[in-house]
Amino acid sequence: MIRKSLLLLSALLLIGSHALAGTKLVNGIDANYPPFAFIDKTGAPSGFDVEAMNWIAKDMGVEVSHQPIEWDGIITSLVTKKIDIIASGMSITPERAKQVAFTQPYWVIKQVMVTKKGSPLTVENILNGKKILGAQQGTPEAKWLKEQAAAKGFNFELKYYNSSPLAVEDLLNGRIDAAAMNDAPARDAAAKKEVQILGTFGMDQEDFGYAVRKDDKDLLDKVNASLKKLMASPDWEALKNKYELTK
Repeated sequence: MIRKSLLLLSALLLIGSHALAGTKLVNGIDANYPPFAFIDKTGAPSGFDVEAMNWIAKDMGVEVSHQPIEWDGIITSLVTKKIDIIASGMSITPERAKQVAFTQPYWVIKQVMVTKKGSPLTVENILNGKKILGAQQGTPEAKWLKEQAAAKGFNFELKYYNSSPLAVEDLLNGRIDAAAMNDAPARDAAAKKEVQILGTFGMDQEDFGYAVRKDDKDLLDKVNASLKKLMASPDWEALKNKYELTK
């Protein structure tokens, strides 16, 4: 009787946990956030985080697919179980940590402003010069700029976009004066388009981490273990070099 009870308890625990064996995880990504996540010329998900998550999934013995999700609603998609994980350049913030569980940090980023190449504008000109500044909706930099504008009386108009590259396109077309974004996509844009990086604008550096649901501790532990293994392997340096993320 005791043995049967123990077997039943074990079965229930397996059902209650994230049953990883044979599972196909769905990773939610921002499909326009190079170099961390994007859709390549063949229509397939690609990028640093996409390849890193492929490596991690293989190490865990599971399959993974990558599902483009609107960034502003990606945490809702995770919490409501439309996806299983977010591995797509997400900053670890106190607000997000109230809703999801993060892995160990794997990348440090800072926020910068970009303008058209050759523009005489400075960060100070943009913040206090009645300029139009673009930022991706649902990002820490958009939130920070809105709060700081109210707190410090900055004089600029904040325009929201679904992605940083869309803000860059409007910048090049003269619809906005500058764009605020993470330094990695800013460097990617500066390498491919006629834009320049002005520098930081007052935000603290932030860490990137992968996010899972708070009750998915088994998945979190396994992703953390494989992420740690990846970061200690030569494949990590190879990925950084491939996506020009060396600092």
